[in-house]
Amino acid sequence: MTTTAEQPDKAVLLTPQVLDYVRSQLPPFTEVQRELIDATIALGQVAEMQVPPEQGALLTLLARLTGARVAVEVGTFTGYSTLALAEGVGPAGRVITCDVTDRWAGIATAAWTRAGVAERVEPLLGPAAETLRGLPEEPFIDLAFLDADKVGYLTYWEELVPRLRPNGLIVADNVLYAGEAASPDAEGNARAIREFNEHVRNDDRVESVLLTVADGLSLARKKGLGER
Repeated sequence: MTTTAEQPDKAVLLTPQVLDYVRSQLPPFTEVQRELIDATIALGQVAEMQVPPEQGALLTLLARLTGARVAVEVGTFTGYSTLALAEGVGPAGRVITCDVTDRWAGIATAAWTRAGVAERVEPLLGPAAETLRGLPEEPFIDLAFLDADKVGYLTYWEELVPRLRPNGLIVADNVLYAGEAASPDAEGNARAIREFNEHVRNDDRVESVLLTVADGLSLARKKGLGER
């Protein structure tokens, strides 16, 4: 059996032209999505915290594929990923979204309301670790999305996994951290992400894969008791 290093490299260089083509294959933006993207861009450099459209579409698809009815999000920002999850869980579902600040809550709430999903969204304000610890301890989460401060990822992971139902899914964003996480000499946030990735890979409660979507996206499925 050949090693990973000996496998042919099929990675495609993501040039602006290729990225435009990828995004042309997404479902058309709704009016609310376009308005929310524009409102976020108008905030300036901080807009980089918003997930790209291909990632939002993937979150909606994953929620539908898993039949998720309860989603938990760590990191709300202006609510684009929350909107994607709320669309995915459907009218009978709910999205619990956690953020340490309500600075952009007005933008988010207005978008959810215009999209008709506000009743599905439960925003919780405060340090995410405390918020997660305040949730029911039994496994009730179908899908979790992690996109907040990178040094907190490990803490959030350990709060989420026990609350995830068997076959539930955790999606973690920015797991490449602009490629810096690949370096053994990574520092700061990149070091925190590298340690998080190693922890996820060695966690026998889940099976996981790291994808090169946007800034890196990890998908981790919680195993059933008989799988360990």
